[in-house]
Order: sequence, then structure tokens, then C-alpha cells
Amino acid sequence: MSISLADLLATPQLHLKNLGAAQGTLKTPIQWAAVTELENPQPFLSGGELVLTTGLKSNTAAAQRSFVRQVQRAGAVGLGFGIGLGHDQVPTALIAEANRWGLPVVEVPYRTPFIAIGKLVADSRSADHYAKLERLLTQHQILAQSLLAGGGLNALLAKLAGMIRTDAVLTQFNSELFSTCPGTDVDDENWLPVVLATGKRDASTLWLRKPFDDGGIVDYAKGLISVELNNLVQRRQTARQLAGQVFQDIIRGSLDGPDATARLQSVHVNPAAKNMVLLVRVPAGRSDTLAGMALPQPLESAVAAVLGSADQQELLIICPTHSGAPATLGTALSRQMTDVGIKAPVGIGGAYAQANGLRWSYFEAKEAASRGLAVNEPERLSLTSLLLASEDVPMTDMATEALAPLLAFDAAHGAELVNTLESYLQLNGSVASVAEALTLHRNTVRYRLTQISELTGYDPAVTADRVQLWLALAVRRLARE
Repeated sequence: MSISLADLLATPQLHLKNLGAAQGTLKTPIQWAAVTELENPQPFLSGGELVLTTGLKSNTAAAQRSFVRQVQRAGAVGLGFGIGLGHDQVPTALIAEANRWGLPVVEVPYRTPFIAIGKLVADSRSADHYAKLERLLTQHQILAQSLLAGGGLNALLAKLAGMIRTDAVLTQFNSELFSTCPGTDVDDENWLPVVLATGKRDASTLWLRKPFDDGGIVDYAKGLISVELNNLVQRRQTARQLAGQVFQDIIRGSLDGPDATARLQSVHVNPAAKNMVLLVRVPAGRSDTLAGMALPQPLESAVAAVLGSADQQELLIICPTHSGAPATLGTALSRQMTDVGIKAPVGIGGAYAQANGLRWSYFEAKEAASRGLAVNEPERLSLTSLLLASEDVPMTDMATEALAPLLAFDAAHGAELVNTLESYLQLNGSVASVAEALTLHRNTVRYRLTQISELTGYDPAVTADRVQLWLALAVRRLARE
């Protein structure tokens, strides 16, 4: 710690004497020893100095009082007056004015050169600076070691919070990645936001509760955190691509039995437990975001996978049932997607065990997402998902065969038979409701239904045929999406 005026007074070889009554700044660290004989040294002082003078130009009481006021206004911690040159003793007017303004006055005897005082102050400042550098280097090593020892980002942030004696919160967009005080709301008034440069638009911010002891360690920690956040993105991308390859095979039905179990375990999914799938589908241009984004805290322990085609990418989150309520997890994921700039519905599948269960949950989630709400839970029983999940039933081919005559007729004649059929099925077979919804005459609707029956061989008015047509439309919709 830097030397104070009290420390100088306690140094025997200086022979200093405290003459004033002021005590307020006796223990304040001295920033520098400034020697001056100017009548007004204020412009040349920056605050925190011990001002040393012999008073050669302060020969009147008025000049002495003015000198004290200028020194005090400059923020000096004390005034050292050297006797034996211009004055045999410290002027009483100077002492009285110093007492009035709360500025300590120290008598410096003739045998004590000002340079001796200046050297002690300089040596103290140098030692203090060296100690800070040494402490900072030790802190650097501790932070780096906490990261390299396998503790990861959480260990680094916990160490940093302990070093600067405050709470720390790391956020990404609106999600909390780490906190020494979970559940606490951060704000600009009571917390200092430290923006982290990660090279990616992930809005990462380190929040530090005010006040705290910095000492330069925050800037160093900021660099380490940025590097680790980038590393986490790279690790997420690799892990999700590997998991995507596994789930692609699971969904296609090309893995079963021991092979499926081994592959799922390799990406940290327990096939014996019940797992549910959360699904988000986005255009391919956002695949990097899906692959690298952090998940909200309720989903941190879940396994994420990215798969898809050149046109669309899907983010799958595989969650064991103990992760939480499906709707709660889906809402957390939906908010995170909104925060990263992706507006896409979240589909949730049921919870099932084994590879076939994951396939079924995937198709349930995919069908649920097609309903378009922000969060879509699975239907209680989804016949479409059941049939889609079965590789033994070629539903896509069956749907194409059933609807191909209608699609061809619509393309050739500009008709709307498929649209009319969808409305008819959605409105529970009510001709009147279809006519009102499509702004058609009822006879026009009946005529179109007759055309549909003649072209496909399925009569929409017959329950069995209606189910076939409904399945064909549902499969076509899912395949198109």
C-alpha cells in the first residue's frame, strides 16, 4: 500500500513534526511529493500530492493564507513546510488557515532535504505498483488454471467473483448462462455490464454487481471468457452434427436393436429411459445459429442434434422426462429462438423409450410444429405420426397416389379441388360451411366433391374414404413442410 503522511511522521530519520490540528487525510495514500515555490501551484497539481515548500514567496499572512487555499482546492493530502531558509518557523497564519480548511501541516527541519521525502514516496509507489502487478499475475494464473483444469466457464466465473468480491452473472441474449446469485434480476443501475467480444452476434454480457475490486483482472477475465464462449460454440456445433447423423439413421429406421442402443449411448442418450423430442424447423440459412446457440437453462442437460436438407434445418432437443413439464420446456426454447432472431414454432413429441420411441416422438413433434403455434404439444393419439414412423407402411407413396389426380386436374384447369377437399374435411363435412368459407354456391361445392370422388375413387361423404383422404392430405402437408 502507498505511504501516507502518518507513515512519514512515524519515520524517525525524517524528523518531521505535525503542527496542524487537521487529521482527516493523515492516512490517505500519497500519490506524489510535489515541491513548489509558486504563489499559486493549483494548476500544476492533480490531487493526492504532499506539497513541499519553503515559503520563499509567501512573506505576508495574506499570501500564506492564499497559498493554503490553492493547495487545498487542488486536492492535496497535506502541506510540508521547510524551515531554515525563508522562515525560521512555520508561519502561524499558514497553520491557522490550514486548520480552517482541514489540511494537515508538517514541519520539515532544515537537515531533512525534500528529496528524501520524495524518494520514500516514490519507492512506496513503486513497491505498491509491483505488488499489484504480482497480485494480478497470480490472479491471471488462477483464472487460467480454473479453465484448463476442466472446471470450464462456471469455475472461471466463480473464481473471478471471489477475486473481485462481488456477484457475477453471465447472460446470452436474455438467457442466464451462469450466476453466483440465481434468480436475481440485473439492471444498469446496480450492475456494470461488460460486453464480451466473441466474434459472433450472440449478445453475451458479463454483469458485475457494484461496487467491486477490479485491479485490472476484469479485462483479463473478459478475454478468457470470450475465448471459452467461442470454444463452446465450436464444441456445440461438432456435438450436434454428430448427434444429427445418429438421429438421421434412427428416423429413417436404418438402426435398431443393439446397434441403435450403442449409437444413442455414444451421443449421451439413454435409450432405456423415456425421452421426448422438441423440434424447431428453420430455413437452411440459419443452420449455423441452430448448431452453435446456447440452450436455455432448463434444457442444458438435454442432447441437441441438427439435421436437415439443403432447404431446411431442424434442431432436435432430446429430453428425459425428469427435465420438466413439456410445455415449460417448449416455452423456454421458444423464447430462446425468439431472442436469437428466429421465429419458428416449437413442436413437442411424446415421451417414449428405445429407438422406435424416439422415431415416433420425432414425427409427433414434427406434426405438432405444423400447427403453427409458438409451442405445440402432441396430440393424444396421432395416427398420422404413427404411420409416418413406420417404415413398413409407404404412406408418402400412398398419399401421392391418392392425390395425384386432383393435383393434376387443378394444374391443368386452374381448379381448386384440393383446397375444397381440405376445407370440407376441416369443417367436418358441412357443405354449407365450405360454401361460406370459400365464397362459393353450395351446388358448386357439391359438384367439386363429385369430381373428387370420380378422380380419386374415394367418396368424401363415406367415412372410410374420408379417413383415407384425410391421411393423404396430412402426409402430403408434413412431407411438404
